[in-house]
Amino acid sequence: MDKLIKYEHAAQYYETDMMGVIHHSNYIRWFEEARVDLLGKLGMPYRDMEDQGLIIPVLSASAEYKSMVRYGDIVYITPKLISLTPVRMTMEYTVSDKKTGDVRTVGATSHAFLNRSLRPVAIKKTHRDIYELLLEAVGKDLF
Repeated sequence: MDKLIKYEHAAQYYETDMMGVIHHSNYIRWFEEARVDLLGKLGMPYRDMEDQGLIIPVLSASAEYKSMVRYGDIVYITPKLISLTPVRMTMEYTVSDKKTGDVRTVGATSHAFLNRSLRPVAIKKTHRDIYELLLEAVGKDLF
């Protein structure tokens, strides 16, 4: 698999808090942006998966803040698929400053695979192509 282009985000003014730094809740949104971007780059746009009846809700999300991101900073949000089962996946994220490479935040999300009726599905059986693409990415440095 060829190396992918990192997901880049310019910190917006509306994302800041009273101290002029990015509000902590925005990092979870950034994780989602990077995850959706990665799925598209792997050849499975989220919209296509939904059209096939597969949804991937978040079961848990966590973030550990190492240093601040301020309005105007440009960061990379690097997702990494760290585990996959037929019914779940877990991703880790690193938010780093584009200029310095300093790590600003690390985090993780876990997800279930559900059908439109919100019932768990084993994608290894129901969406084998998606399972195989994800399996190929597990644990790999894609960026």
